[in-house]
Order: sequence, then C-alpha cells, then structure tokens
Amino acid sequence: MKEARYWSGLEKGRVQCSLCPHRCRIAGGKTGFCGVRKNIEGKLYSLVWGRAVAVGVDPVEKKPLFHFQPGSHTFSIATVGCNLRCAFCQNSDISQYPLHTGGITGEELPPEEAVKAAIARKCTSISYTYTEPTIYLEYALDTARLAKERGLANIMVTNGYITPDIVKTDLAGLIDAANIDLKSFSEAFYKKLCSAKLSPVLDAIRAYHEAGIWIEITTLVIPGENDSPEELGQIARFIASVSPDIPWHLSRYYPRYRYDGAPPTPVEELEEARRTGLSEGLFYVYTGNVPGNDGENTFCPGCGNKTIERQGYRVAGQGMNGDRCARCGRSIPGRFA
Repeated sequence: MKEARYWSGLEKGRVQCSLCPHRCRIAGGKTGFCGVRKNIEGKLYSLVWGRAVAVGVDPVEKKPLFHFQPGSHTFSIATVGCNLRCAFCQNSDISQYPLHTGGITGEELPPEEAVKAAIARKCTSISYTYTEPTIYLEYALDTARLAKERGLANIMVTNGYITPDIVKTDLAGLIDAANIDLKSFSEAFYKKLCSAKLSPVLDAIRAYHEAGIWIEITTLVIPGENDSPEELGQIARFIASVSPDIPWHLSRYYPRYRYDGAPPTPVEELEEARRTGLSEGLFYVYTGNVPGNDGENTFCPGCGNKTIERQGYRVAGQGMNGDRCARCGRSIPGRFA
C-alpha cells in the first residue's frame, strides 16, 4: 500500500480520484470503481503498489505490437483491478478480483526487482498489461523510470480509460509504446458492456499519439455487437484521422466471462473487416487469433513487399533494411531498433 497520486481532498473526509474519467468521489474507508484505490483517513492510497498478481515473459507480438521491437521479448507484469467491467473480459479472474472478492491479492515485486527480473530474462522491455495499468499507474511509472535508466523500453497495454493530461505530462518520454483497445465506436456499447464511455477513449488515443508514444489499436470483433461494416468503417476512419500509420489489430472473439451472446467471430468476417480498414486509408491492418494467413504479416504500402513475416507470435522473416522496405526503400513506421 502506498499513497496515491492524482487525487484531491473534498469535504467531510472524502477524496476525488482524477486518474481516469470515472472521477470517483470516495468516502472514508471506501474504494473507487476499480477496487484498488482506497480513501484511508482522508488520503487516497493505492492498494496494489508493488503487488504483482501475474508475471510472465511474452513475445512483444502478443501484446499485440507488430511495429515495436519485432521479434523481441517483453517482461509482463500486472496487479489485480480494472476501471472497466467488460462483460467479455479475457482476464476477468484477475481484472475483476476486487469486485468478486472485496480483497487484494498478489506477490511482492517492487520496481527494482521487476527491472532486475526483466534484464535477467533478456527482455528488452517491460509491459504493464494483462489487467489495466491505469489503475496501478504509480507502480507502473515507478518501475518504468528504473527500467528506462537500465536501457529497457516501457509498454502499456491499456483500455485507454485515462485522463489525457496525465498521458501528456507523466507518460510522455517514459512510456515508449502502447496498445490501446478501441472496443467499439458506440457509446451504447461502452455503457452496456463495459460500464464506461467511448469519448474519453478517443481523447486518450489522440493524447498518446500527440505525446510521441508509438501506438497500435486493437478491436475485439464481437458478432452482433460491434461488427457491422458501418461501425468498423467508423473505427477505421477515426484511426486514420489520427494517423494512417497506426496499426489496427482486429481480434477474434471467443465467449468469455459474463458474455456468451455471440459465437466465435467467423474468420471470413475478420478478413472482410481487414479489407474495410485498408479501404478507409489505413496502411497496416492485422487479424488476431487467426494464425496462418496474410493478416498477420506486414506489407509495404508502396510496393507490396512482405516486410515482416509472422507465424503466430514468431517473426519468421524480414524484408527490411533497418526501418525501410528492402525492395523500394519506403519507410515503415514504428520502432525497429
């Protein structure tokens, strides 16, 4: 437990958290929506600082990040908790742990130990992932500062539900890359299935990009919920309005947690969604959870050369010279050092 940042005091011992768009007003002895930030005697505390519930070494492609240090491994850490309540959550056992149990769990892993572990495992980055790093941002940033000093990159895998000013002031220059979920382009979807709002996520995506953080976007395509050609076109146009160079990952849905109202996403539907993204002006659109097709490879928008070939999460071949297409010399955006 550690005193939190991003809060202010209110009357009668209450506090207001300013970390995310929920702007929770928290009475004494209570926690915010995420379940891991608690008002104790008029001060806000993070209950999960230094308490990792999940630790692992992953290919960076699993985040998914396809244009950031491809072929490398990243040291992944998470605490319990989330500031969304997605009915289809893929990691609900840990993201919704405080909601289900009223408690906190995790093993002690202070920042310096996380950095040492990442280096010992020959990782080139640390990823704050699995649950929602926004709700343990103090822990993530304390770790990120040490990681940066030791030459490691820092990655956020996030739902984008964060105050944009915090991205611009505290994440800029410290976080190198982020994969951000854009779950839908419908306020009704976010309200019904995530207990959140769409507009703050759009603001956060713009803020990450303006802060100079390399970003890639993921949409879990759920049949009957967010898979109409109109909505997928809206998402693609929004991403392209920020930058057509931003990669868009279209991920296949499988029934999870409290939502079983749809079957797994048909592969042909993902492939059609990929064509939609490309037709709307995006240069890099990928299909996830569908190994073995062209949707997992990177192609040069200029000449069509396969610049990165992937098999699942493994880089199988490259057609690049540094950060340029080996055939035509076109620059491929990303971080390829």
